[in-house]
Amino acid sequence: QYSPDNVAGADGDNDPTEITFPGCSCLTSSCVVHACSCLCHGENYNSLCLRPTDKEEEYARPVFECNAMCQCGESCQNRVVQRGLQFRLEVFKTEKKGWGLRTLEFIAKGRFVCEYAGEVLGFNEARRRMQAQTSKDSNYIIAVREHLHSGQVMETFVDPTYIGNVGRFLNHSCEPNLFMVPVRVDSMVPKLALFAAADISAGEELSYDYSGRFHNLSITNREQKSLEDDNSLRKPCYCGSHTCASFLPWDSSLFSTP
Repeated sequence: QYSPDNVAGADGDNDPTEITFPGCSCLTSSCVVHACSCLCHGENYNSLCLRPTDKEEEYARPVFECNAMCQCGESCQNRVVQRGLQFRLEVFKTEKKGWGLRTLEFIAKGRFVCEYAGEVLGFNEARRRMQAQTSKDSNYIIAVREHLHSGQVMETFVDPTYIGNVGRFLNHSCEPNLFMVPVRVDSMVPKLALFAAADISAGEELSYDYSGRFHNLSITNREQKSLEDDNSLRKPCYCGSHTCASFLPWDSSLFSTP
């Protein structure tokens, strides 16, 4: 079933469609920093492109867009991901990786491309679905962990296996041209937004790093040892990049007991 937005899963704690954020009281057509409550962490976009994180910042800034409760107009520059797909994309059959997704037009660096949408699950249901899969099944479940400055970790599990959008056809690459950013609009349940990491030419396949390590910290020795131990369970990577790790990223946490 096609859905451009996240939907509530079987046991999710939060309904992603529920509006829980207060809106800004900006009466201008487009909100500005220091005057808008939604932009208290700084400007998110510049001419529709995601503003890059400053090098001196230790953490990436959280991204909050203006929402349904805001008084600003639909043309507000802080409304990007919520407008949905703006580029012509095509699902196609790849040589070794099954289905893939490519763009039919040029995409500039920093532009929002598409969302990875599906059922928002709780940990227990995500773990149950993962453990019910066989080695021949395609795994679409993504686990996103946001590490807050306080040390708290926020987890979001999204499964587009049965309900989802074109994001489910994106393949992994060890040198991807997209990167994922959690973007919040109406509630604390984030939209898993994929942005262009570089200029992308028409006809180019779209990909992102399933591990989320792209644009983040490099792999630690402990993580590397864990990955080597789990190699028997992992699937081969066919991205063909010069830095290919040979295997698709693997997260064993959903196979362990809570």
